[in-house]
Amino acid sequence: MSRDKEDIAVRIALFRHRLIARLLPTDLSARQRQQEIARIVAEEHQIPESLRTRVARTTLGDWLRDYRAGGFDALKPSTRIDAGHPRALAPAVAERLLQIKETEPDLSIRLIIKQLQEEANLDTPPHLPISTVHRLFKSHGLMSPRGSDSSVGEDRRRFAYREAGQLWMSDVMHSPPVVGDNTRRKSKSYLIAFIDDATRVITHAEFAFGENTRSFLPVFKRALMRRGIPQRLYVDNGSNYRSHHFSVVCAKLGIALIHARPYQPEGKGKIERFFRTCRAQLIARLDESDTASLEAMNRRLAGWIEGEYHQSPHRGIDGQTPLERWAEVGGSVRYPDPQLDLDDLFLFEEERKVQSDRTVSLHGRVFEVDPSLIRQRVTLRYDPSRPDASVQVVHEGKFIEQARQVDLYANCHVKRHRRTGALEADGDATPTRSSLSMRSLDKDAGNGDTDGGAG
Repeated sequence: MSRDKEDIAVRIALFRHRLIARLLPTDLSARQRQQEIARIVAEEHQIPESLRTRVARTTLGDWLRDYRAGGFDALKPSTRIDAGHPRALAPAVAERLLQIKETEPDLSIRLIIKQLQEEANLDTPPHLPISTVHRLFKSHGLMSPRGSDSSVGEDRRRFAYREAGQLWMSDVMHSPPVVGDNTRRKSKSYLIAFIDDATRVITHAEFAFGENTRSFLPVFKRALMRRGIPQRLYVDNGSNYRSHHFSVVCAKLGIALIHARPYQPEGKGKIERFFRTCRAQLIARLDESDTASLEAMNRRLAGWIEGEYHQSPHRGIDGQTPLERWAEVGGSVRYPDPQLDLDDLFLFEEERKVQSDRTVSLHGRVFEVDPSLIRQRVTLRYDPSRPDASVQVVHEGKFIEQARQVDLYANCHVKRHRRTGALEADGDATPTRSSLSMRSLDKDAGNGDTDGGAG
């Protein structure tokens, strides 16, 4: 599969996961699950690579079954481009029929066919059987009576989950300036935090110099390692929470990623309360030694969370401390499988074109790759928090090798075979040892002085 097709397949799989993730939590009752399905079916969606805007109940069921059987990769579309459409209809014709039906749901099938045939931009068959179009609409859930789900309203009641791990929240707080790692100047810092809704436990929090994806994901990974994998993660609409990489990580871990609606911060009250407590009890008491480095700030933060915040009674959890409530309701938390390579899952990816000298560059470093990849586009997978770590080379979805950082001296002794193009060592790349010794140099220098004096 080409890189473009793979990107499309991943985007489609992410869209499907975003919908079925709302049905995955095990604590949903049958009634709640049916209400959520009704909401999804009633909503309009931006479906990747499609003109349609709605999803049928049967389609949701198929995606849910595929995901439970094969995980995230099972949500990628099959290679057949007309999957889901009657084979008697061209994909473009079927898409246009569905679009007309969704735009004008009360229009009869006969009038929809007539409207399509009057459009000159599609190669429409002269005769479209009503039964074929009816099957198309029925397979996409467009023949059922509309308006039955209009009673589904917004529920703005206060909520609290019972078990640890059922819901986490995450947000970012602007924090005091901190002395940078490589400079003596202070730079603005950000507190990235995750809180468990049922227990108010801070699953992990760290200060960072940015609020982007590169700063956010390492904090998320450490939270998963410390406190398990949540069923749901409630976040705002910041760019770090909307990143493609973050969505893929959540999908592969089976986390239902929920984004807050714009300008509706009510759902984030618990983590906002934590930030207010942090400002009053920690930030207000920081001194120059605490802001001397990011490491010092994070040491102070960790000590305050474990030594004070987690040990303090909380009104929202019946006067218990967060750790007491976690001990009481944390038995069902799902921790990462020991065989799961979290480090590999969280690797960042960037695409590069291999130069004619078989090199690629990444953030100021130059790497060598296999000569067969010259002039090909490859994906480099790396850990931005470990600049000296190895870099993986992936081509057309397959791992090829670990990239090797360029050794400029060794390259002085490498040549390409004229006929085969293979790279060969030009003799021994190891420098030969000189036959001269320091004693000989001293002797020669002494003789030169004597001769010069005699002259």
